[in-house]
Amino acid sequence: MIKVGEKPPEFFNATAYQKGEDFPKKISSSDYKGKWLVLFFYPRDFTFVCPTEIREFNRLQKDFSALNCEILACSTDSEWSHKNWFERDLGEVQYPALADTTQEISRSYNVLGQDGAAQRGTFIIDPEGVLRWMMVSDNSVGRSVKETLRALRALQTGELCPVEWEQGDKFL
Repeated sequence: MIKVGEKPPEFFNATAYQKGEDFPKKISSSDYKGKWLVLFFYPRDFTFVCPTEIREFNRLQKDFSALNCEILACSTDSEWSHKNWFERDLGEVQYPALADTTQEISRSYNVLGQDGAAQRGTFIIDPEGVLRWMMVSDNSVGRSVKETLRALRALQTGELCPVEWEQGDKFL
């Protein structure tokens, strides 16, 4: 069972789509060593809520990058589905999308739904590879990317951050 404060499951040579990169791209969790990572799962390509989240992560990508943080998407759709959808409808997105067709990554992060699609799971992993924050929600409700960014900033302070803490606020 995946737990905050422990190392999450690793993945090796997972296939991904990423704009402007060799296709298909191979990604391992070790590629992110020394950086913060936001790994987020979404249910399916060509759906209605997912592109709003995918675009918002892309819109805020510079803010994440400024915090030494990479973004990595994942769904149980194939790399070919990702390529088709991203090139057709999400051409602005710069970060990679893993193709978890075996459902192994979704299962190991405990976000695999009974229908074979990933739930909306968001995981923040620190530069040492330790899971520091996670949130999983019902697929009918889109996540707040701004909250993910806020949580990352709070984690990076190393301080006790009260409810609704924002950058510049006092610590406890």
